[in-house]
Amino acid sequence: MTSNEPPSALGRLLYGGILAYMAIDGFKNNEKRVEIAKESGVPVPELLVPFVTGVLFAANVGIVLWKYPRASAAALIAFFLGTTPVIHNFWTMEGEERQGNKINFLKNCALLGCSIMLLDAAREDD
Repeated sequence: MTSNEPPSALGRLLYGGILAYMAIDGFKNNEKRVEIAKESGVPVPELLVPFVTGVLFAANVGIVLWKYPRASAAALIAFFLGTTPVIHNFWTMEGEERQGNKINFLKNCALLGCSIMLLDAAREDD
């Protein structure tokens, strides 16, 4: 990849497309996500959950299309840093709940790593 060439279109489609789809699914299951956020101590989850879901959707469309890639990647970094330790705080859980949230925490850390790489790749494109 040269300095002004965007990352792989297929890679961006898989990463951003799947996360955008997950955001759409989040809108469809907003009530459940609001309840999870409420249980996790998120303030005003009725407002923050749909807002953050919208940011997730918009940022991933930006990654897929490689439009405003720095802003899109930075929004994803903020999303993962803000939501992962709050929603997937496996260290406070026991049993199957702990294991499931540990897997989701680690998955989100990997997605955060990819977002950081995208930010680096976007440095000269935005």
